[in-house]
Amino acid sequence: MTTPRRANVIGLGLIGGSIALALRERGWWVAGDDIDPRRAALAHERGVVDATGLAPDVEITFVAVPVLALTGQVERALTGTAGVVTDVGSVKSAVCEVCDDPRFVGGHPMAGSELDGLDGADPAMFQGAVWVLTPVAHSDDTTFAAVAQVVASLGAEVVGLSPARHDELVAVVSHVPHLTAATLMGLAADRSEEHAALLRLAAGGFRDMTRIASGAPEIWLDICSENRGAITGALDALIAGLGEIRRVIDGDDRAGLHDRLARARDARANLPSRITDPSSLVEFRIPIPDRPGAAAEVFTLAAELGVNIANFEVVHLAESNRGLAVVLVDADIAERFRGGLIARSFRPSVAPLS
Repeated sequence: MTTPRRANVIGLGLIGGSIALALRERGWWVAGDDIDPRRAALAHERGVVDATGLAPDVEITFVAVPVLALTGQVERALTGTAGVVTDVGSVKSAVCEVCDDPRFVGGHPMAGSELDGLDGADPAMFQGAVWVLTPVAHSDDTTFAAVAQVVASLGAEVVGLSPARHDELVAVVSHVPHLTAATLMGLAADRSEEHAALLRLAAGGFRDMTRIASGAPEIWLDICSENRGAITGALDALIAGLGEIRRVIDGDDRAGLHDRLARARDARANLPSRITDPSSLVEFRIPIPDRPGAAAEVFTLAAELGVNIANFEVVHLAESNRGLAVVLVDADIAERFRGGLIARSFRPSVAPLS
């Protein structure tokens, strides 16, 4: 009988519970730990985890706690376990700056649910989701590759970004949209006191746009505190954009309004999607240079160039101590990716996927 792979999950809420279920669905043995022992016991009772507590002899530990608690729990995992450690917090700069152990790499799955806690845990939550990893200068290539391969096995697309870049981008695509949805719901709720029919009319697009406002408010207090600079910067840009739209509408500038709406529609249509047609892929085989963090550079470069990595693996070269990254990317942007790699002293070979 094959010995199952072993993992810890610290924090058994929505994301931690979903990670535990996804790992167990793939044959892993999972220990779960939580600040609330009753929640850990419930997770065990429901079969979300195999055991409670922090197991020392595991391959990987996921830390899924509120962002202000991340650093302490990551350090606890690094001290108390032998494997690699990653987290799932939506703010990365602080934890990645403090936790400089080469066995740690920061992470953030761009996934969630309107449900809270274990009741919303879903092993399929990460299928097709983007999972950001945030390596830094001291990140070990072996750690990055190990975490990335586990994450990819859960169905996620791995994207590499620096912690600061992640925080800037997530402020725009996640944090400010949540605050905007909450503000719109507040506006509608205030107006509904004057016009009882208003919320009955709030269907279709309004419900879709404000759906994220149904998330648990407690976690957003920490997020807004930890990522305050990036969020306020993005809010300033949004406020300026709304002010410009207001001026266009107030001036009855139909051409200007049409231009803005058309550009927004085109941008929305061009949002990247996952690659599903194998015939559109090419294979890059990239020898990993002998410098710290080189494997992670492949992913951070792909993110900056807008290159979707459909699949990857890191293999060991028998004739040397170096590794080889094997990645699949869309043929349409292969030359852009190849040029970026060469500019950074990589020497990739490229071939169509046969």
